[in-house]
Amino acid sequence: MIVIAHVSDTHFDGGPRNAERAGRVLAYLAALPHPVDAVLVTGDITDNGLPHEYEQAGKVLAAVPGALTLPGNHDVRAAYRAGLLGEPAADGPVNRAVVVGGVTLALCDSSIPGRDDGRLDDETLDWLRGVLAGTDGPALVCLHHPPVELRSPFIDSLRLHEAQPLADLVAAHPNVVAVLCGHAHTPAATTFAGRPLLVAPGVASRLRLPWEGEDPPLDYEAAPGLAFHVLDDDLRLTTHYRFLA
Repeated sequence: MIVIAHVSDTHFDGGPRNAERAGRVLAYLAALPHPVDAVLVTGDITDNGLPHEYEQAGKVLAAVPGALTLPGNHDVRAAYRAGLLGEPAADGPVNRAVVVGGVTLALCDSSIPGRDDGRLDDETLDWLRGVLAGTDGPALVCLHHPPVELRSPFIDSLRLHEAQPLADLVAAHPNVVAVLCGHAHTPAATTFAGRPLLVAPGVASRLRLPWEGEDPPLDYEAAPGLAFHVLDDDLRLTTHYRFLA
């Protein structure tokens, strides 16, 4: 059994407010009496993709060494690479595969530079195809943008478009247990290509759903949240959501 803490949309902006909210979540994880196997942060690490924002993010994320991150639409690839990964600045997609407790986490870059909606380009799809073909063990596909509508007009317009190639890949690999994403700033659970699609809550804010009133669309007073994904030895995935007042 492994447990993955799933955090998203921290939006570090150099100021105290978002840093405090993210710090609250990371301090909670660091203080758990039984540490999780991995901490996954599915994008929008920063608000503007600036070097000093990544410096702030790195300091707060250090509370849980080894946190796994991937970029979102608010991130900038070159600054992300230099500030979080310690790699030379480069503008290509940031894709990484990490194995945790025998489970492969494919961390995909769904960002489109200069835009808020998402897409997996050919380079990323080819990379993911190779990752999934290279493992017989369980795999989790992780990205920022949800690849389906979540029934929120605001966020659905900014989802992952052209999602069929990803759906085909997931459907072709039975070892893909689930797809994990962020971007929506709301906890959500649905299906994609016959597998669970699990969306982490937002840290910086929470999405207002249409029946809650969408003006403004984001609630900045709501408590930050996170998800715990528990994958047991039978490859049954259970998700719990927590909110920290």
